[in-house]
Amino acid sequence: MNFIIKPTLEAIKQIYNEEIAESVINIQETRKEFEGQVTIVVFPITKISKKSPEETAKAIGEYLVEHVAEVTAFNVVKGFLNLSIADSYWLNLFNTELLSDDFGKIKSNGQKVMVEYSSPNTNKPLHLGHVRNNLLGYSVAELLKADGYEVFKVNLVNDRGIHICKSMLAWEKWG
Repeated sequence: MNFIIKPTLEAIKQIYNEEIAESVINIQETRKEFEGQVTIVVFPITKISKKSPEETAKAIGEYLVEHVAEVTAFNVVKGFLNLSIADSYWLNLFNTELLSDDFGKIKSNGQKVMVEYSSPNTNKPLHLGHVRNNLLGYSVAELLKADGYEVFKVNLVNDRGIHICKSMLAWEKWG
């Protein structure tokens, strides 16, 4: 939503012949019950415009629709300027994110996780269930990595099958 700050500053400069700091511009997501995707809180700007919030919002909205290709429409609700943003803007934003190497990833949160999966018995043949567990374990580990965890994948070899039990029993009885 930061893409609208500079055009809003330019609108204020052109309409009211005043320059203000970026920090004065308060941009929010539009509430669901109103039309639009981006809302500019106009109350702080009324000090410069010396007009009502509705008049100030209308003037800025008209400027933005005329000069910013991404802004397709606006409506004013009291001191709030709700802007409708073109679908093409959202599609371009999504495509840019999708094509980046970090799509869906979150910065590391410093937590470590160990994922243990697929520990087949080495004395028995592998079957489809082992393949499934390998893929599930790998997928869970990759999802956790994307969620910011440091992941350690562990595959313990399970060689403690019936042959070990028989050997232990034989040792106890005849060893």
